[in-house]
Amino acid sequence: MPGSLPFYQKHQRHYDHDYRSSETQALVSKYRASSRSSSGYPAHTCTSGGYPAHTCNSGYAPHICTGHGLTSARTSTSRGLTASSYTGLEQSSQLTKRAKATHLAVDREHHIIGYVVPIFRGSLEFAGGYSGVEDSRLKATSASMWGQDHFTSGLEMERSEVSSRKVTIRESAERISLSKTIYENEEHSKRMNKDSLMHAPEFVIKPRSHTVWENQSVRLHCTLSGWPNPHVVWYKNNVTIDPIAHPGKYKIESSYSVHSLEIDRCDFDDTAQYHVSAMNAKGEQSAYASVVVKRFKGEMDTSAPSPRLGQVSEYGITFKTHIVDTFGVSFGREGETMSLGCTVIIHPNLERYQPGVEWYRDDVLLAPSKWHQMHWSGDRATLTLTHLNKEDEGLYTLRVTTKSGYETYSAYVFVRDADAEVEGAPGAPLDVRCLDANKDYVIVSWKQPAVDGGNSILGYFVDRCEVGTNHWIQCNDTPVKFARLPVTGLVEGRSYAFRVRAVNKSGMSHPSRTSEPVAAVDAADRTRMRGTSAPVTGQIIVTEEEPAEGVVPGKPLELEVTEATKNYVVLSWKPPGERGHEGIMYYVEKCVSGTDSWQRVNTEIPVKSPRFALFDLAEGKSYSFRVRCCNSAGVGEPSPPTEATTVGDKLDVPAAPERVVATRNTDTSVVVSWEKSRHAKDLVGYYIETSVVGSDTWGPCNNKPVPGSRFVCHGLVTGETYVFKVRAVNAAGISVSSQESEPVLVKAAIASPAPPFGISVLECVRDSMVLGWKQPAFVGGSDITGYFVDYREVIDGLEGQWHEANIQSVSDRAYRVCDLKENKKYQFQVRAANMAGVGIPSLPSNTFLCEEWTIAVPGPPHDLQVTEVRSSSLVLLWKPPVYQGRDAVNGFYVDIKEAGASEEAWRGINKKATDSKFIKIENLQEGEKYVFRVRAQNNAGVGNASEVTEPTLAETKAGTKEIMVDVDDDGVISLNFECSAMSAESKFVWSKNYEEISDTERIAVETKGSKAKASFLAPGEEDIGIYSCSVTHTDGASASYDLTAEELKKLLETSHDHKFPIIPLKSELAVELQEKGRVRFWLQAEKISANGKVDYVFNDNSLSAGEKYKMNFDKNTGVIEMIMESLTPKDEGTFTFQLQDGKATNQSSLVLIGDVFKALQKESEFQMKEWVRKQGPHFVEYLGFEVTPECCVILKCKVGNIKKDTVALWQKDGQEIKSDQQLSFTEGVLKLEIAQISKKDAGVYNIVLKDDRGKDTSTLNLTDQGFRDMMNEVFSVIANSSTALKITSTDEGIRLYTFVSYYNDLLQVTWHYKDSAISFSDRIKSGVVGEQLWLQIKEPTEKDTGKYAIEFNDGKGGLRRTVELSGQAFDDAVAEFKRLKAAAIAERNRARVKGGLPDVVTIQEGKDLNLTCNISGDPVPEVTWLKNEREIVSDDHLLLKFESGKFASFIITKVNSDDSGKYSILVKNKFGTESGEFTLQVTQGPVDLGVTSYLTDQDGNVMVGPNTTPPKKRTPATAGTKQKPSASPVPKTPPPGKQVDGRENVEQVKETGRTVTEDTAETPPAPTATGTTPETPQHPDAELCDEAASPSGSPEETTAQ
Repeated sequence: MPGSLPFYQKHQRHYDHDYRSSETQALVSKYRASSRSSSGYPAHTCTSGGYPAHTCNSGYAPHICTGHGLTSARTSTSRGLTASSYTGLEQSSQLTKRAKATHLAVDREHHIIGYVVPIFRGSLEFAGGYSGVEDSRLKATSASMWGQDHFTSGLEMERSEVSSRKVTIRESAERISLSKTIYENEEHSKRMNKDSLMHAPEFVIKPRSHTVWENQSVRLHCTLSGWPNPHVVWYKNNVTIDPIAHPGKYKIESSYSVHSLEIDRCDFDDTAQYHVSAMNAKGEQSAYASVVVKRFKGEMDTSAPSPRLGQVSEYGITFKTHIVDTFGVSFGREGETMSLGCTVIIHPNLERYQPGVEWYRDDVLLAPSKWHQMHWSGDRATLTLTHLNKEDEGLYTLRVTTKSGYETYSAYVFVRDADAEVEGAPGAPLDVRCLDANKDYVIVSWKQPAVDGGNSILGYFVDRCEVGTNHWIQCNDTPVKFARLPVTGLVEGRSYAFRVRAVNKSGMSHPSRTSEPVAAVDAADRTRMRGTSAPVTGQIIVTEEEPAEGVVPGKPLELEVTEATKNYVVLSWKPPGERGHEGIMYYVEKCVSGTDSWQRVNTEIPVKSPRFALFDLAEGKSYSFRVRCCNSAGVGEPSPPTEATTVGDKLDVPAAPERVVATRNTDTSVVVSWEKSRHAKDLVGYYIETSVVGSDTWGPCNNKPVPGSRFVCHGLVTGETYVFKVRAVNAAGISVSSQESEPVLVKAAIASPAPPFGISVLECVRDSMVLGWKQPAFVGGSDITGYFVDYREVIDGLEGQWHEANIQSVSDRAYRVCDLKENKKYQFQVRAANMAGVGIPSLPSNTFLCEEWTIAVPGPPHDLQVTEVRSSSLVLLWKPPVYQGRDAVNGFYVDIKEAGASEEAWRGINKKATDSKFIKIENLQEGEKYVFRVRAQNNAGVGNASEVTEPTLAETKAGTKEIMVDVDDDGVISLNFECSAMSAESKFVWSKNYEEISDTERIAVETKGSKAKASFLAPGEEDIGIYSCSVTHTDGASASYDLTAEELKKLLETSHDHKFPIIPLKSELAVELQEKGRVRFWLQAEKISANGKVDYVFNDNSLSAGEKYKMNFDKNTGVIEMIMESLTPKDEGTFTFQLQDGKATNQSSLVLIGDVFKALQKESEFQMKEWVRKQGPHFVEYLGFEVTPECCVILKCKVGNIKKDTVALWQKDGQEIKSDQQLSFTEGVLKLEIAQISKKDAGVYNIVLKDDRGKDTSTLNLTDQGFRDMMNEVFSVIANSSTALKITSTDEGIRLYTFVSYYNDLLQVTWHYKDSAISFSDRIKSGVVGEQLWLQIKEPTEKDTGKYAIEFNDGKGGLRRTVELSGQAFDDAVAEFKRLKAAAIAERNRARVKGGLPDVVTIQEGKDLNLTCNISGDPVPEVTWLKNEREIVSDDHLLLKFESGKFASFIITKVNSDDSGKYSILVKNKFGTESGEFTLQVTQGPVDLGVTSYLTDQDGNVMVGPNTTPPKKRTPATAGTKQKPSASPVPKTPPPGKQVDGRENVEQVKETGRTVTEDTAETPPAPTATGTTPETPQHPDAELCDEAASPSGSPEETTAQ
């Protein structure tokens, strides 16, 4: 749509420039001017007061005019207004080329509405940029100006009028007249033009910035106007806010013209710049606001008003800044995210005080960007490096500034290359920059990577991408080795980003980080763009001044060759002093040295900027260059030529650095220094490589060139030996490597120690003071050999000269300074010394008064040390006070508090004073920091507390080990400690009760590498105590072991066992029975050598192997056994196995006497008999039973050692059972199945196996308890098969029922109501139908509601099924019962036709027909006869009778053919209606007996014969509608004769002279297939009927003769 622009053009400085050359601009401008002239609009237009700019056709180059209305904050514009170069209001002839213009702004009707101010012609190119994209956008947005009163104010017009250089200001009256004309035109256009209602969005109220406290909510809102209604989008740091992606965080609302963004519970990440963008068809507007989230110190009531904001007064306050919890040397990889953070403590702590927090990299201040994100939380500064690149490598410095000064902290960050996509590919180039950018080209530079992938880099490819797109275009076809390349072919005015890739023979590297965007415009235009104050529309609109008289420009100045390589040459110069007021361009000419033939390089398009890159020059040739200026007046004189320049790389690859020296620094770093490369030009920096000695594998120490000649290489392995090489880098390439450095061992360098601290007074007398201090945090890699104390006198606040207190160093951290003056004040300082020298002195102590202490309580303890730090415990050591007080010290109290807690948080560790000078503090919180202090007491009381220790973090450091106790094979007890973090200077220090061990007669100390051992020479009670071991020059590596009396006793026992060893046994001597009743004695030793031996002893007599005793000894498994075939009474006694293996011995005994021996002997004999039994057929598993899910009882047993001749006989109570089952010898299981078990199956069952080898018998007693147990199993299966108890209704009441898979008459069930057994009556009954067990409740009432259960008794716990008959279930059941009851009554009493009517009656004409059927119903039904659906009445020919309310007769005398038809009988009472029908066929001749028929006798009476088919079932009907009778929901078995094949078979056969009525109960069953009816006399014509039967006859047809 018009006015809509890509997002990437909206925030670029070059936006509003056309992407065309000046020639293209001129052609387009002329074309548009001619188009507008032909359409009736003036060709010359300009901008006035925010009106759109149009092209000018006034004889000189097109230009854009600007009025001062652009400074207005309003963005409304007016459509159709033009600026004319005519002197009157009427259209006149076009100006000539040099005519003067008056620059009047006129509207569509050519009314003068304002003035325009021209700009210099020198801005022609800048202004011409509006002839394209911006021109169309301005035209599209001009409609929005029509509806605004932009020029209605005379004061506003007055501000917008500015006179140009050649135009004077009009009279005041003319201005008032013009304002009136503008207002009238606007009002008229509003009434006439509907489009005037449409205008671009405009912010009536813009969102304002907010500063809020953490966890509070903030709401940004704005009010918009615009038509059509603008589409509103909110952004955070130029990223669209999506409320759906952050549910509950953001809430966006739009109500009419008010739009708001609410941010819930702000945190520090919400600190950002927010802006709202409104867009419609007429344009787009944006407004910005910032949100700053701060932390409120202390508890804050969120319901209370926010604290007042504002600066904190710093007057009179001295701030002390400390940076703690710092970040160390860090290592990252490209593409990762890294956070650096420090905690900043500022004292005093003022709420809402904001110090200056700045981050630097290599001393360059960092600004927030997408690569660097800074965050300050009130006490912690954090820098987050998103998506690391090698450009991010460097020394990072945090600087915290207050009015009192600043504090800094620095650490290095290393960034390694990301893994290459192709193995062997080089690393990515880095630091891509645009050194020079103008309309013609951009020079791109970069730095070479340190890693070449193992193959030399062939060159580099440069890619460009237009800002706002993702389309990368390769700029060079062949790789360039020079790390700089001019990129041409750019579109003027557009912005580009660049990246570089390295290539070697293995493949391509990852692309470098993208450069900052740069616009292809001149530097002068870029400067003017930065300095131009644009209106809120974002448009930069300038005008051109009328040209001066034609002046040909002079010569360019200071032409020189600034850069020359074999690929290109770059020239630069300065514009001439004489150039008129027009913009100038340049022609570049070249000449081969030695000739006078000048050739113009840019023949078609002049150069617009004073820099130019020449390509395609012959390498090795020399050229001179000169430049000419040109403008519309002509081409000027050439500049003086340059000196001859030979095409080739002027910049050479630097020479290798020299004298590389590596020195120790820390235990993970080495300092490498070198001499810089000689005669190196444009040096970028150096790359350092390292290799472990002997590996020949080199790796980079830095991935970003370092500019100096010294570098600290971090990340090395402690104890390894390394060598180093250095390479120099410039744009021409990377030098060869330097010579290797001397090997250096990575370990901490020895330095003088840091100063001691915490100086305090321990005792004071008249002329001396005892001082104490704390050990330095850094000892310099060597043991401290002593301390030196200095003092100075302080008189009235003035310090005197320092004096040495001791010439010889003192080893203790306490010293008495003598020769002081009483009642004088002194300050002290202490220096520590080691083998590297004396360190710097400590800070001066506080000022102390030298006066004698006379207090009764003791002085403070001193020299507190924390050791053996673990996650939940540590050990605190101290020395007793020097000043004892009035009495001797008799105990100490230890206090603890968290490091950041207040003074009130101090709490005691021990309630009772300890007389030790150490204490183990437990139950610490892991990860918490603690401080400690100690107070001494004597009989007079508790003295002052010691100095507080430094904060100690409760954590177990990685690699921490404890002291282990060991007893060797010789019984020597030793304490062993291992430390993996030792340095070369580290030593093990053993202590007992935290005093260094000096007695070598009791303990021998031995050290091997990182392990130390303290062995007890003669362990005894004197050795009881706490043994500790600490390692010097480590991070507090230490451990202790508490050797108690009980522990010493166990160790002495173990030592004795080692001195006098025994053979350990896995199992003591045991006995077991084997096959045939053999007895096996055995034991197993844990370990025994091949030299071990065993002695077997019985009752102190040695045994030897023979027939009675068989002995085995497996030395591999340690199993020793002795086997006896049987036991006799003589074998009662004690058996012993005696073992010996070298000096180790052991024995084990087993006593077999008394009942123990007799039981073993009996079992042995039994096992012998069993073995004999199993020689023939026998039972592996004796006879038993199981119950199947079908409730069948299966008697089964498992047999073995059978053959074909083996016979199995089943017996019950001594009688043989003939089993249908065939014996299956392969499976070895015999079964006897008893289905439907009952009491008659009780008895004793036997099965006998026998053959020629013997026999075996198994018996199962299933009588009495055995039978009951079996039936209980059956009952359990039945109970488990029962279904859930369900509720149904019958016509009698409610029925509860369950189904079982099988019912047994012996099954005992109990019905319960509300957990009580039910007493049955006529109203509540239970029963069984098939597999259904039911409980019937007749005529249920509300009293019957409740919980019902059926309980199955299986002799165990039983099984109970329950159902709740209440609520809706009861109501539904009662309702169904009532419905069924009513239906049953209706079914019993409704009118019925019970039988007697055949389907078809065939009768010979002239015969009489007599049919009689039974009728039932209460009340007596009404009977109606129909013929062919019409009611018939009785007469002489057709006689209809209904007798006794039961019998309906149908009699026709002398039938004729008119009587043929379909007859039906309809019976009806209040309960229903039913009908019966038959068809009467009258024939002339004899009846065709080929069909199944009813026959009549000579009198016409129908007879039931053998060929008679049952009549159709009568269909009952109610209220004249045929319906099926309702079926009872509870099936009942019909009595015999009631129903046969689903139809009622009640027949009445009336013979001549008598009527036979067959009652329903006597109705015979349906005829059989032979035509006979069981138990029914045969009809006399049965034989005839039988013969007349035909398979093809209709079963529904009756024939009468």
